[in-house]
Amino acid sequence: MAIPFLIGRIIFGSYWLMAGFNHFAQLEPMSGYAKAKGTPSPKLAVAGSGHSSGAGRAQRAPLVCIQLSELFSLIHFSAGASFPMHDFWNATDAQAKQADKINFMKNMALVEALLMLLQLPHPWPVSIRVDVAKH
Repeated sequence: MAIPFLIGRIIFGSYWLMAGFNHFAQLEPMSGYAKAKGTPSPKLAVAGSGHSSGAGRAQRAPLVCIQLSELFSLIHFSAGASFPMHDFWNATDAQAKQADKINFMKNMALVEALLMLLQLPHPWPVSIRVDVAKH
């Protein structure tokens, strides 16, 4: 089961890397969306969330065992951002409602996967153990 788990980690980690990259590549439109949702300092919020979801966490996902604090950080980010940014229950436009619902449900599925990862014993199979306290 180690190889399927490793493949899943690579795919899952790739999602977080691409999501983080997208926050920087699409900084202007995402900042406009965040501003429309009432986010204070929208550019800073989008850039910060890009770092949190991408480069700041997932570059280690494929081979290095993610620390529990990193999993909790991703859970906090995903759950915390979903309710104000993808509040489909408040949308009046049908297209916006559908887009927000899809993104909200995707984020909840990510939170679910992260919660399941918390249940796995550490270090994970096929992992390089890195003590982040020493680095």
